[in-house]
Amino acid sequence: MKILMTSLAALVLSAPIALAQEDDAPSQDTVDAIMTMLTDMSCEMDPDDIEVEDEGGYDLDDVICQGEGQMDIELDDDLNIVERRME
Repeated sequence: MKILMTSLAALVLSAPIALAQEDDAPSQDTVDAIMTMLTDMSCEMDPDDIEVEDEGGYDLDDVICQGEGQMDIELDDDLNIVERRME
């Protein structure tokens, strides 16, 4: 019974670690490329708002572009704009 309880406790305590490892963050090179692209577009955002999409590509939340306002931008894997949504 002690072994069962110890195993169960280890499983419960390791679950948040396993979930955190599943969270795919973009590589630093990808973040740098996206931020450079946004600068060239006269836009800015917090790099922490770059999300990797499950089906591929990236979702950029709360992008602020000069003369256009705040929007969300969806990129494909090659960093091409797929969609721009005004907020």
